[in-house]
Amino acid sequence: MAYIISDDARELLKDVKEFAEKEIKEQVKAYDISGEWPKEIYDKAIEMQLHMMDVPEEYGGLGLDHIDQAAILEQIAWADAGVAVTLNGNGLALKPVLIAGNEEQKQKCCDIIVNGGWGVFALTEPDAGCDAGNGKTTAVRSGDEYILNGRKCFITNAQVGDFYVVTAMTDKSKGTRGMSAFLIYKDTPGLSVGNHENKMGIRTSVTSDLVLDDVRVPVENRLGEEGTGFITAMKTLDLARTWCAVIGVGLAQRCIDEAVNYAKQRIQFGKPISSHQAIEFKIADMEIRTEASRQLVAHAIRLSDLGMSFGRESAAAKCFAGDSVVQTALDAVQILGGYGYSREYPVEKLLRDAKIFQIFEGTNEIQRMVVGRSVISSH
Repeated sequence: MAYIISDDARELLKDVKEFAEKEIKEQVKAYDISGEWPKEIYDKAIEMQLHMMDVPEEYGGLGLDHIDQAAILEQIAWADAGVAVTLNGNGLALKPVLIAGNEEQKQKCCDIIVNGGWGVFALTEPDAGCDAGNGKTTAVRSGDEYILNGRKCFITNAQVGDFYVVTAMTDKSKGTRGMSAFLIYKDTPGLSVGNHENKMGIRTSVTSDLVLDDVRVPVENRLGEEGTGFITAMKTLDLARTWCAVIGVGLAQRCIDEAVNYAKQRIQFGKPISSHQAIEFKIADMEIRTEASRQLVAHAIRLSDLGMSFGRESAAAKCFAGDSVVQTALDAVQILGGYGYSREYPVEKLLRDAKIFQIFEGTNEIQRMVVGRSVISSH
């Protein structure tokens, strides 16, 4: 069971599957240990244009249907969630530009990505994670410029960014209505990358602090009107949560595949453990959760493509897929037993990678708040 995709996407998916199996799956093991940026993998992904799946066709992109894109991103995530998160980071940075930017801003950012560059979305701060409206980064108007000061944390791709979408408070007294969004380009004076996170999982994705020290940004680099940054960020996250769920599904599918392959080979009590009902039921639950996650994702994507409200559905997909992939990874480790706990086998890495899907793009506690409030307010 899977997404129903177009014929063109099916051909591309074959190439992506070969790339994932031959040039990502085994190669990432060393990078998981070292925490280094796997440049040769990303260079190949750029050759295949996998870094620009979110770029619209009119700006030089692939013109993929979103369901097609989901199938491709899931396949990459099957090989390595960190690689999928990195490639998806370009889409995360581009979304607020496409939502709130003018034509010049859209074209410039799309050109950067099409030409092999990386975009970065910088919202989270040390005191403003789930509570994004509590950001301390400021943007003070000075003539035809804004002067930005502050610090962002847990920023995907910050280390390699060519353009950054940064939120900052232009009027703290207005709360979330005092937040604005800005485009800042690489090598802008005062913009620097701070601490690099030594993460538990998705170690092929670089995560760093972003420091702003009297960064001067022209007024024309503001995205949308002053005070609309929070709305833009929340619309971005509605979309981002859906893609986060897609990556979680790909990771869960890998857990199933590894568990099944092992269970068919492991002999106990005179037969493969896959023949024991306890293992059969566990694998059945893994499959049911993963396919349910996949279809929640597909539903959210369809609503988005139809221009309908999909915030509740996106939050539900992210929450369910996040919880599901963690449990599925735990089940995979259990099926492999002692070997599941060993780095000789891949499932311990899959478990470490899985945990973040209950945390980033809004914790699953926040997703439940989004869903709960939406349900209650609709009655």
